[in-house]
Amino acid sequence: MLADYIFEQSGAPWQRKLLLIDEDGIEQRTSYLSCFAAHGFRIVHYKDDLSFRLQHFRQLEDAETRLAVIATPSDYIPFDIYKRLYEYRLSWESLFPRLQASVIASESDDDLELICAAYQKTHGMFHEPGATGQFLREQVYVRENAEPFAKSSLEQALQQARTAKTYRDWFRIAEQKAKLDVLACRYGFELDTSELNRFFQAYVLESYGTLYQENDRETPVIVSRAMEYMSENSQKFAIIVMDGMSAFDWAILSRSFHGVHLHRSAAVAMIPTITSVSRQCLLSNKNPDKLEHPWKQDLEKKEFVDCARELGYADAQIAYLRGYDADPGGLISCLAVIIMDCDDAVHAVLHGRKSMFQEMTEQASAGRLLQLTERLLKKGFDVYISADHGNTECRGIGRVTGSGVETETRSHRMVVLKDFANKQAYQEKYHLLEFPAAYLPKENQYLLCKAGESLDLRGELVMSHGGMAIDEVIVPFITIKAKENLWLK
Repeated sequence: MLADYIFEQSGAPWQRKLLLIDEDGIEQRTSYLSCFAAHGFRIVHYKDDLSFRLQHFRQLEDAETRLAVIATPSDYIPFDIYKRLYEYRLSWESLFPRLQASVIASESDDDLELICAAYQKTHGMFHEPGATGQFLREQVYVRENAEPFAKSSLEQALQQARTAKTYRDWFRIAEQKAKLDVLACRYGFELDTSELNRFFQAYVLESYGTLYQENDRETPVIVSRAMEYMSENSQKFAIIVMDGMSAFDWAILSRSFHGVHLHRSAAVAMIPTITSVSRQCLLSNKNPDKLEHPWKQDLEKKEFVDCARELGYADAQIAYLRGYDADPGGLISCLAVIIMDCDDAVHAVLHGRKSMFQEMTEQASAGRLLQLTERLLKKGFDVYISADHGNTECRGIGRVTGSGVETETRSHRMVVLKDFANKQAYQEKYHLLEFPAAYLPKENQYLLCKAGESLDLRGELVMSHGGMAIDEVIVPFITIKAKENLWLK
């Protein structure tokens, strides 16, 4: 993987004090620092001489502390600090000296892993005009490179899943899983990533109920704290809610965002992962048991407006809109835009994830999400792109009907049981999992399908949501700051 390659190239395996001068903004395009952190390095972003001396100089002098200082070429670093650090100038040229750096820099972020995999298997020189492009066509973007890379990466992801303990661990695994599933669809090979769900399910049942208490600078952690998080980090913001968008879908849609400066993170959807529950929670800053109508969406706009008011926005500053043509007025500074394309595709595709790949590829090519985002950035909004829930590929195990059963329209991954329904009968017949009522109204009982199964016609291949598979629960949370994209103006 690219992060491991950068770790080795930097000299980190043999050094305890590193100065990484990131010449090409590689940190913004990759997650390589997670590898340094996994190897025990304390990550420090250099700001200025005084701040570093006050906060980190003691760590610099401690022989046992592993320290990675991240700087840019324009940062002034005094000699007494500089001499204590092993310098590595991180650039596309230093990473891939046998390729044309300008060509690599123009490639999609998600393709950098594939480039790294192919580069390490060849010793050829590709500096001549057109040679790097030929290398990409013939050795990188081919099934013969993508399939072994994906299978090797899946083994690493499974190893990580076995020891994953925190939501940050699972955010990384979910992103990796999504990229691997995209590769399998793009290059036409079979890759079964479903085993990851077994470990994730154990994590959810143990830790989901504690996530509301977590604080993180990069994400609200759980969608029911999204409004609070955005209002604290942006004076003027727009949340684009891509209903039903999974990390898999974003991995495809994001390819149209090449050149836009964005920060990738994730958030945990509410379980059960259905629209009426999780989207209302995202827009209201409430958990489901605090919603007036958790199983209906008739009060969604009201919940959003009430939340915005509580966060300090006046009525004239609040707008709830739908569709890519959303055009807020000049006074608006707290905006929600609902986009239904992903969820509509989930409930319409006929051939599972492969069909979803084609649908998302067409949406990325159309560029409507990018156009909406750019329009809002030009109006001065910080733009957040997220989802109420994701989606997952399933095989039908049969439809559920009966007195005392409530299921959300078009979602066949969960069952809500009133107190007089026969829970044990449903569990035995459909092998459903009981979900503890964390954040949910306590007067009901909740049964969820196992990963890969849905309450559809027996044997039918569908995309669905409502359960607790990784693809449903961990959704993208993308931050795009207006001040970091001034070039759009």
